[in-house]
Amino acid sequence: MIKKPLKFMLVSCLFALLFVLAACGNSNTTNETDAKTDNKSAVSATSSDEDIPKKKFKLAHITSTDHMWHKAAEKFNEELKARSDGKMELEIYPASQLGTEADMAQQVEAGSIDFAFITAAFLSTRTPEMAAWFAPYMFENLQEASDASHTDIAREILGEIEGTGLKGLDYLFAGQRTMVLKSKEVKKASDLAGLKMRVTPSPPLQKFYKDAGAAPEGLPLPEVYSALQTGVIDGMDMDLDATITNKYSEVAKYVAVTNHMVWPSIVVANEGMFDGLSENAQKIIIDSLQATIAYAVETRTGQEEEFKKELASQGVTVYELGADVFKEQIEAFDAEYSAKSALIKQFINEFRK
Repeated sequence: MIKKPLKFMLVSCLFALLFVLAACGNSNTTNETDAKTDNKSAVSATSSDEDIPKKKFKLAHITSTDHMWHKAAEKFNEELKARSDGKMELEIYPASQLGTEADMAQQVEAGSIDFAFITAAFLSTRTPEMAAWFAPYMFENLQEASDASHTDIAREILGEIEGTGLKGLDYLFAGQRTMVLKSKEVKKASDLAGLKMRVTPSPPLQKFYKDAGAAPEGLPLPEVYSALQTGVIDGMDMDLDATITNKYSEVAKYVAVTNHMVWPSIVVANEGMFDGLSENAQKIIIDSLQATIAYAVETRTGQEEEFKKELASQGVTVYELGADVFKEQIEAFDAEYSAKSALIKQFINEFRK
């Protein structure tokens, strides 16, 4: 017969052994769980990388390769390749190689090209709310306009594009509008009376000139140089960047730096293509665009004085013309377009100073 103390010791040892075995079992289970978690993380990371397509997107725009928008397209491509580890990139078609803006918009809708920079001026003919951006003398500079583009009201206007196969991703700005004149110096609104001015065929842009007594002409951009040279038009509504890159200084004597309107293009994508991408791929595109837009605004703002000096060195008379000269035209625009759309009215009320 086993004595009680010895029996007690044996039982205690047995319990201790069971405890050690249980602890080892738990440790193995924990290790296995950790291994499974690590494996899941690895799979997740791999999955995150694999859901980025290997794709060369097509992007088109209307400006020459010297213009800010083409440089922005190149920056977009650079950012896209860097952020996707080379999986996503752009094939860029500048200078209306794929046709007019109407052609490019149709191609994006059809999916034959993936992205385009389409001017808000053109889009205002099919998305009337875009006219809000052409309220005269609304913004002091490009940075103000870019800041405004991130507001809720600007995003709501951007959303109005959707529904035809286009998806508006963001706003991309070029220089503000100025008046380039063949032989007549404009110093007051009435000096525009009777002048044939090439203006993008967009109702809000044309209204501003009509209200000042000018005769807007909607010529395609490639025809503008010869039209100014031969006197078919007396001047044009243009940014300084395009005035230099298109060599309009060769056929124009005066540039009135009015900065009367900002000039956004809309970065549009084929809606089905973009929505079909993974969230990760979409984020890379949006983040690349944000970096591109910041680069464009900073670069273009820094070029303003440089462009004025360059035009002056080419024999052009460059001078400033402020908002006070066009007070009546500003009031007429605000009244008419505020009545057309609640969104336009809200936009004008929010940013008119």
